[in-house]
Amino acid sequence: MTTAIALVAVGLVLLVAGGELLVRGAVGLAEKAGVSALIIGLVIVGFGTSMPELVTSVEAALAGSPAIAWGNIVGSNIANSLLILGAAALVAPMAIANTNRWRDPGVALGASLVLLLIALFGTGNMVIGGAFVGCLVAYIAWCYREERLAEPDIVHNAPYDRAQALEMVDAGLHPAVGGWVKPLLFTVLGLAVLVGGGRLLVTGAIDLARFAGLTETLIGLTIVAIGTSLPELVTSVIAALKGEAEVAFGNVIGSNIYNILGIGGATMLLAPGAIPVSLLPVDIGLMLAAAAAMLVLAVLRGVARLPAVALLAIYAAYLAFLITTA
Repeated sequence: MTTAIALVAVGLVLLVAGGELLVRGAVGLAEKAGVSALIIGLVIVGFGTSMPELVTSVEAALAGSPAIAWGNIVGSNIANSLLILGAAALVAPMAIANTNRWRDPGVALGASLVLLLIALFGTGNMVIGGAFVGCLVAYIAWCYREERLAEPDIVHNAPYDRAQALEMVDAGLHPAVGGWVKPLLFTVLGLAVLVGGGRLLVTGAIDLARFAGLTETLIGLTIVAIGTSLPELVTSVIAALKGEAEVAFGNVIGSNIYNILGIGGATMLLAPGAIPVSLLPVDIGLMLAAAAAMLVLAVLRGVARLPAVALLAIYAAYLAFLITTA
């Protein structure tokens, strides 16, 4: 039991460290190659900050533990929508004035609904995985086009906001122009640390579930999901504290979109299989309800402290339900 807990803890630390190294290295390589700041924000930073969840889910699926893989995806989205958004809005109430504020929450809700339908039909294969990844690419291309046609302070989108939130936390994200060696070393080292951390986390999570008599689904929905969502928690809270409510909100929405389309798609591509029925109806149902709530809050132009407390209370009740029914 002690060894399993240690593996989970060390795995989470390595995932966070590896993700940071990878993002720094990838941004350095992109800037050295002359890639536009827009592409760095939309693609490189967006995917880089999703790597902990991606590595963990793929490792779990390949290890024969799809419940941990999909529990991580679904649990991360629930934690993003309830825990992280609630915490950020409790610290600093959010006012969302963007005229297109419904767009990205609408995409996240649509992706959540599709995931529910796939789970209900008990299907999951490489074709669906490829379609998910293709939809994410199309979404990023759409965002890229919008950003090119309008001023960034007029039109924001979720991937753009994810990059902005990370830059508020990591002042050294854009280093002075130098050689290729340092960013390449950061990139390779970051990938290696990520893979190692993901392997330790999954191994520890499987052992912990076996020793403690817990289901792999519960481990994926709680320890793994919350652990891999910690970077989003930090970046969203700091963005809210700095008065960047739309950035904090967009960071959460963007993470949800990347989780379902990018990580879910990659998981199905690399380890095809149906979504575990143990996630129905409660977990995926709550994920869908939370996505709908985020769309409503966006349309209502913000998240005040009372709704923030409600989001946190719902998440606490959800965790209590998971523990008592385990």
